[in-house]
Amino acid sequence: MREFSLPALYEVPAGGNLADIVRRNAARHPDVAVLGRKTGGVWRDVTATEFLAEVTAVAKGLLASGVGPGDRVGLMSRTRYEWTLADFAIWMAGAVTVPVYETSSEEQVRWILGDSGAVACLVETGEHARTVEAVREGLPGLKQLWRLDEDTIGALGAAGSDVPDSALAERAAAVSADDPATIVYTSGTTGRPKGCVLTHRNFFAECGNVVERLKPLFRTGECSILLFLPVAHVFGRLVEVAALMAPIKLGHAPDIKHLTEELGTFRPTMVLGVPRVFEKVYNAARAQAQAGGKGRIFDRAADTAIAHSRALDTPQGPSLGLRLRHKLFDRLVYGKLRAVLGGRGEYAISGGAPLGERLGHFFRGIGFTVLEGYGLTESCAATAFNPWDRQKIGTVGQPLPGSVVRIADDGEVLLHGEHLFTRYWNNEAATAEALADGWFHTGDLGTLDADGYLAITGRKKEIIVTAGGKNVAPAVIEDRIRGNALVAECMVVGDGRPFVGALLTLDEEFLAHWARDHGRPEATAAALREDPELLAALQEAVDEGNLAVSKAESVRRFRVLDTQFTEESGHLTPSLKLKRSVVTKDYAEEIEALYRK
Repeated sequence: MREFSLPALYEVPAGGNLADIVRRNAARHPDVAVLGRKTGGVWRDVTATEFLAEVTAVAKGLLASGVGPGDRVGLMSRTRYEWTLADFAIWMAGAVTVPVYETSSEEQVRWILGDSGAVACLVETGEHARTVEAVREGLPGLKQLWRLDEDTIGALGAAGSDVPDSALAERAAAVSADDPATIVYTSGTTGRPKGCVLTHRNFFAECGNVVERLKPLFRTGECSILLFLPVAHVFGRLVEVAALMAPIKLGHAPDIKHLTEELGTFRPTMVLGVPRVFEKVYNAARAQAQAGGKGRIFDRAADTAIAHSRALDTPQGPSLGLRLRHKLFDRLVYGKLRAVLGGRGEYAISGGAPLGERLGHFFRGIGFTVLEGYGLTESCAATAFNPWDRQKIGTVGQPLPGSVVRIADDGEVLLHGEHLFTRYWNNEAATAEALADGWFHTGDLGTLDADGYLAITGRKKEIIVTAGGKNVAPAVIEDRIRGNALVAECMVVGDGRPFVGALLTLDEEFLAHWARDHGRPEATAAALREDPELLAALQEAVDEGNLAVSKAESVRRFRVLDTQFTEESGHLTPSLKLKRSVVTKDYAEEIEALYRK
């Protein structure tokens, strides 16, 4: 199939903007908890009425501080309650939010605030403030800088206490659905980030249709979601806006290191994450079982969960014997895993990279279904996702209702719909190229099956062409190899080379378990990267990955690195995508070593 679409389930309001969501919630669900806020180590409910009052107070403070209609306001913070509060206050004030990752460098901050023309910026900490101050000379338009950890929210509320309701209402009423809501700068695997302009209409079309299509996951007064991904990323914003549109209770977890604890206390019915989060949950559970002498039981339970999930997709369903084994392992293993995820959750949403078919079946098999989706900043997050009632594991689902997915002659995925961005800020050439012929050209390669389910097979610019002329899409085999507990990251190489190779980094947490179980005194990648037994275990991971591709596309050799690919090292984007050009440059010697005889 070359093209597929679904009718819209939600109609974008003719007038109004995202700030109307907060007012509507207070009118329709005044006493319903729409947010959970952790103070003093305890989660406290924030009702729709309370949230409206806080948003209104901050919005008035922004007006009193000189933020005008359409002005851009930077927001640099971890994922926390105040992020969402400030976001909606900026919209209520008629301004435009410009997210900045809290890990951004001075150069990145200078570019984003300068290119967007931000007149003000809210930051979380003194460190963030120092980063902005270091580049402030080059930002003549930046008039205000506030710190959230200095009770800026209270200060803004006080500053706006004399602003009449009529002034705020007039400002909000002047903003239409087609005005910019935010400028999100793509994290960028190469070159300078582009400012992607997303309108209020884009978010309404995106989030309204997501909520309608996944209605059982968004039951007001019953469902909740814990947000731990960066809200500076468009995926986090999708969750923020969708949760309040429903509305369901939204919580924020700023530190992923304490995620298990946060899940246990907030107890969400739904979580979202990138595949690496779900890989770590699986690997940590397996490592813990092995450490307790129950590794074989866990592996049998995992195989049973996967087999049970696969059988659900067959006409006959799981056999009696499989159902009995599944029931047994549900008491022994699966229930404990669900408890780690909060104990109430039944669904998760995954995006940002391929989840992997085996992992998808494992989680559905334990009673925690991960719905995989696909999207970009330019598509206001999800442009395709698996429906809750008709999941196809191994695909990223059907198009967002009200949108169209087309596969071009060269295999590129093209998009059309109300959720698509309007332009790149200050970049007409890039806009014209991306929106050629009225379609957004994603740069991703994919296929559509007979039911309109999309599978992403690679990225046009990442296609490797070997010396023998073989085209290799690295995502397929990288995903399979990365599924091994020992592997943190895998990057396939081989452009212009006689065969395909790979660079591997090791998962530090699982490596420690492996070293202990194999009697190795040191548990670092530097000490073990040449260990014959470890290399044999990694070869098994590579062999498993090679099963997914042809012989010409298979990895012949690999090198283990003694470091990690991280955002801090400059090898990953904030959304955890590999910066291939940076890795290729920084590890040129390691790549050359793959091809020495």
